[in-house]
Amino acid sequence: MNSFPHIDLSLLKRYNQPGPRYTSYPTAPLFTKDFGPKEFEAEIRRTNSPENTRDISLYFHIPFCDTLCYFCGCTMMVTHERPKIAEYLRVLKKEIEKIAAQVNPHRKASQLHWGGGTPTYLNPDEILDFGFSIQKKFLYDSKIEASCEIDPRGLTREHLQALKDVGFNRLSMGVQDFNETVQKAVNRIQPESITRQVVDWSRELDFKSINLDLIYGLPFQTLSGFEKTIDQIIKISPDRLAVFNYAHVPWLKKHMSLIQEKDLPSPDQKLEILKMTIEKLCAAGYEYIGMDHFAKPEDELAIAQKNKTLYRNFQGYSTKAGSDVYALGMSGISQFQEIYAQNAKTLPDYYRAIEAGHLATQVGYRLNRDDQIRRKVITQLMCHFELEESLLEEEFKIVFEEYFADSLKKLEGFIQEGLLVRENRRWKVKDLGKLFIRNIAMVFDAYLETMKKEKPVFSKTV
Repeated sequence: MNSFPHIDLSLLKRYNQPGPRYTSYPTAPLFTKDFGPKEFEAEIRRTNSPENTRDISLYFHIPFCDTLCYFCGCTMMVTHERPKIAEYLRVLKKEIEKIAAQVNPHRKASQLHWGGGTPTYLNPDEILDFGFSIQKKFLYDSKIEASCEIDPRGLTREHLQALKDVGFNRLSMGVQDFNETVQKAVNRIQPESITRQVVDWSRELDFKSINLDLIYGLPFQTLSGFEKTIDQIIKISPDRLAVFNYAHVPWLKKHMSLIQEKDLPSPDQKLEILKMTIEKLCAAGYEYIGMDHFAKPEDELAIAQKNKTLYRNFQGYSTKAGSDVYALGMSGISQFQEIYAQNAKTLPDYYRAIEAGHLATQVGYRLNRDDQIRRKVITQLMCHFELEESLLEEEFKIVFEEYFADSLKKLEGFIQEGLLVRENRRWKVKDLGKLFIRNIAMVFDAYLETMKKEKPVFSKTV
């Protein structure tokens, strides 16, 4: 889809309400300490019988950064003490040892991701050492999709060469906005020339896919200013783009209070920026994957969506459904078919657990049958924009109309707005409805109403 229907701003305003991003269902605020290291270890053993040769996905969290970006919502910390980074890698290797020893050695890693923080805050030698240490413990698929988040600032060609040498074939880098006033306001000075240089190096080194991240809703952003950034990005021509909505939540992330609320664009301005962004990127040939993601038609993300193999996990959209995600490092969230398990979010807690020979699981969740049914529905909608009632009935032995009687009533409004259609017991989200996929998915969330009453935990959906 290289064009997009007219976007009605009044419709955007009406559906712009707090809601989950559904990188998991149930969502992370429902994770509990009742599911800890013993429960996770038991699940690892249970799912690694000799018969289970299903692929795995590996995620490693590198939390360190050189400077603080005021908009950052990640689990990160600023340090200039190189020994602190070396110590973290030492402990992380111990966690790798413990996890790898329990994984069926015949299971292949079909996906690898380093996130942060800033993984390329490691120097090239550290990247090589850590990268090869992972390869020694896990069996890589010959067609592994290996992606690393990088920061162009301070990056050298040697960093990229090291990433290539340890098997990475995809890169993702933050840009946010090329406007200098915006960059100063969020403490991230990154001229376009630096980004272009890193993209050029990456192409010279034959990285398979390059993703750029943008953020709209930052201080001093304007429609015309962000349009210039979009035009520059289209010229750079990344394979994928993520255009995130800045969520100003200083009560959750204290450093966000360094951003003055009065400097933020108004909700109406944000919606105009979003509208322009979608229309320009689609006109330039990008496919709208959903949520905040765009990809060229030939990119594997777009192909996976067409082939109905697209999935969603804590790294966002993923090209391979069905893999168990093993997330290592502080705050990492592992995701199996029946459980979620999140590591400790502070270094002392993480170190204490791993050094004692335990897993670092701090909270987690075991899905019940209803959770699994609803996760399937939400995932199908979020990834493929469609839902076949008969397939769900066959898989879970339910009568769809009875099971989701309350949800179906709530979908009527989307049908009337022309965002959703039901034909022959098959639901299909129409092109314009894709902008409101979070709102549509929320109809099937059994926990949402209770969570909304307790405290504000979700960003706006548009």
